[in-house]
Amino acid sequence: MSSLDPVAVFRTEAAECLEAIETGLLDLTHKLDDKDVVDAVFRGLHTLKGSGSMFGFDALAAFTHHCETAFDRVRKGEVPATAELVAAVLAAQDHMRALVDRPDADHGDTGQRLLAQLQAAVGETSGGAAAPAAQPAPVAAPAAAAAKTTTWRIRFSLPSNSMANGTNPLGLLDELRDLGECSVKANLSAIPVLDEMVPTDLYVTWDVILTSAQDRSAIDDVFIFVMDDMELEVEEIAGPAAPEAKAEPVAVVSEVKAEPVVAALVAAAPAVLATPEFKPVEAVPAKRETAAQADQRQAKAAENVRVPAERLDELMDRVGELVIAQSRLSQLASASADIALRSVSEEIERLSGELRDTMMVLRMVPVATLFSRFRRLVHDLARETGKVIELVTEGESTEVDKTVIERLADPLVHLVRNSIDHGLETPAERLAAGKSEAGTVTLSARQAGGEVIISIKDDGRGINRDRVRAKAESSGLIAPGQPLTDSELLQLIFAPGFSTAAAITNLSGRGVGMDVVKKTVEALRGAIDITSLNGQGSEVSLRIPLTLAIIDGLLVRVGNGSYVIPLSAVEECLELSLEEDLRSRGRSFISLRDSLVPFLRLRDLFRTGTKPDVHQKVVVISTGTERVGLVVDQIIGDHQTVIKSMSKLHNDVSTFSGATILGDGSVALILDVGHLVAAGQQQETQMRVAG
Repeated sequence: MSSLDPVAVFRTEAAECLEAIETGLLDLTHKLDDKDVVDAVFRGLHTLKGSGSMFGFDALAAFTHHCETAFDRVRKGEVPATAELVAAVLAAQDHMRALVDRPDADHGDTGQRLLAQLQAAVGETSGGAAAPAAQPAPVAAPAAAAAKTTTWRIRFSLPSNSMANGTNPLGLLDELRDLGECSVKANLSAIPVLDEMVPTDLYVTWDVILTSAQDRSAIDDVFIFVMDDMELEVEEIAGPAAPEAKAEPVAVVSEVKAEPVVAALVAAAPAVLATPEFKPVEAVPAKRETAAQADQRQAKAAENVRVPAERLDELMDRVGELVIAQSRLSQLASASADIALRSVSEEIERLSGELRDTMMVLRMVPVATLFSRFRRLVHDLARETGKVIELVTEGESTEVDKTVIERLADPLVHLVRNSIDHGLETPAERLAAGKSEAGTVTLSARQAGGEVIISIKDDGRGINRDRVRAKAESSGLIAPGQPLTDSELLQLIFAPGFSTAAAITNLSGRGVGMDVVKKTVEALRGAIDITSLNGQGSEVSLRIPLTLAIIDGLLVRVGNGSYVIPLSAVEECLELSLEEDLRSRGRSFISLRDSLVPFLRLRDLFRTGTKPDVHQKVVVISTGTERVGLVVDQIIGDHQTVIKSMSKLHNDVSTFSGATILGDGSVALILDVGHLVAAGQQQETQMRVAG
């Protein structure tokens, strides 16, 4: 197995760090005086800068340094946190992401422009122009601040495996140098003979004399992410300089580059050992941790394991093949009189079911990971449109298959942008209508059977049905005066190229967003419901299957073919006698507890050319509040269904959402419940209009 690319690991961790920074910045917009959030953002920027420097992302480290400095001033109370500062750092964060993804690309003057915005946000004068993006901010001259400087003696040693774990001591020394004038002495006494040396272990400890205007907390911040595993001793030396500080330094870190520092350390080794005033740091426990400490550290590291998504997909495919093989074994066992074979078959069926359930849980991701992306989108759109917008999220713990999460990201972006641009009014319009100044966009998720329902709701003006009809008629989507139900009329907004916007803007007007939503949801075997009240707002609900891999299905026979109905959509099964079937000819309704439910004869729909069984069955399925019955010849039983996608030749066959392989090797088509329910409801509407 090949080892992981360190740069790829850094990019993954940098993405998580940037997400945490963005979350903190958005939290700060609601409460600008929250010191904990300010500290959290500062730590995130500090981590990103240090990690970038260690992995060779120098441009990222230099650019992030300025944002870190700005938040350091906020943390110390020198400047206040403002909405402009948050907006400037959010924009800078996008540039940081670009520097992580494309470190060698030409980013033009983007960095300089963003730094100018940052300086304006923290109230700097034009005389304090931004330093070039490739250079960190210079440290103030010691003479200018001599009266306020303090001299510190810092002794530290890192664990022996620090460099193997990605910690670069030179980066720590560089950060100490940024705090003020410093001299560094390296203790090489622990370096063993060459035959006993482990190349990846660290044997050097350091003694640093630092003269700085910063306080003790700034020094601690340098080591904040290695503090738990290292030995650190910080001592304040009385007066601006101490005798130790006047001693000839062994290795002065003026430029933190690997080759000069290493050369200086090697050349200075005899002098270090001969220096009488040098006191090595006692750090043996840190370099050779006890067994108990090692076990505790390993246990903490084992709490979470990072696994590439493609490996989960591959494992899911293997589990699917196992389920198919188990189905074959069960079929063979049911036809055999061998009790031992049946016992083994039942045990394999139980184990494969548990493995399938475990695998499904591994693929499930909370929708909070999806909803969190929209806080930034709403923040930016509010600034762009001048509207006051509050984003409310509900049901964030609801879990969905990771593939569903990935595919829903773009459709939800279109829906949220549409709600803000078309739905929400300006503050003046809302106040004139007797509403609060701030409009609300609510993202919610809940589970209903085998589906998850994700809703986007706003309290804006609602959908103007007259404008929708007029646009549809002028575009040729419907004939003038064509009768439509309210649901059919509202569904027109998902037609390709449809838009009621008067002008094309950055947000809308091109008529492509809602079309993308419909195509994506249909590709996920989902459905879209939309409701709207004039002056009160609109709500768009996406009904999406929980998983796209393995489902529990009800296996039925229609004519000579087998079909699978998703079990999560099945409400109940009824028997349809021959007499009832003959009486319902021409009506296709069945009375179910004082209500009429339309039903479809799948034998006629699929044109099987076979005669109906004497005792047909009606499988009642539903999606939300809509119900329809499916007439089948036989209900075979439940079936663990491994979903296989249809070929490109069958993309236009909307009655089926996929296929599966049965135990005998034959193929059974999976019925698209949403399409069949819509067909049943359309049939019911036509019957009512006719009579």
